[in-house]
Amino acid sequence: MPTPAPLHRALYTPGPRPLPETPARLLTDLHAPPRLAAHLRLVHDVAYDLVDWLAQRHPALQLDREAVLFGAATHDIGKTEHLTELSGPGNAHEEAGRRLLLAHGTAPHLARFAATHAAWALPDITVEDLLVSLADKIWKNKRVPDLEDLVVRRLAEASGRTVWEEFLELDDALTAVGEEAGERLAFQAAHPV
Repeated sequence: MPTPAPLHRALYTPGPRPLPETPARLLTDLHAPPRLAAHLRLVHDVAYDLVDWLAQRHPALQLDREAVLFGAATHDIGKTEHLTELSGPGNAHEEAGRRLLLAHGTAPHLARFAATHAAWALPDITVEDLLVSLADKIWKNKRVPDLEDLVVRRLAEASGRTVWEEFLELDDALTAVGEEAGERLAFQAAHPV
């Protein structure tokens, strides 16, 4: 079945990087609302920039780049089942998204991002989980100090540098990402719920 035109535009019009094939196909199969596809594309795009930035500045950091990108591209997929959470509060989509991804053959280590993207304080949270969470906030220039502090600590542990040094660099990077939030918000708003 062909992708409906509004969803196709959200997935493929010029702008942010397109989603990887597997998440894009899954969104098509699930008849995802175009606004959700646009949001996932934006968060994926920001995650891509974050992992590139980390690869340049923290090559010693053990990081599964593809997992972060997949997680960013699918973290809210449970909203296909909880449509009210597209424009309002709620967390039912988190576990629903994990189950949905597992039901469609996604490996558990990748499906987990749907459930962890809003739970960065869990004791077994990974740096990949933190980066998906961070991308999901900073795409619209929302700064969350507790989340950023966790990322900074992981960077300091990996680099051996002080927390303050890592904070300054991450703050600069996130400020730069945040400067384009208006364009990203406009891109998302251009697609119907």
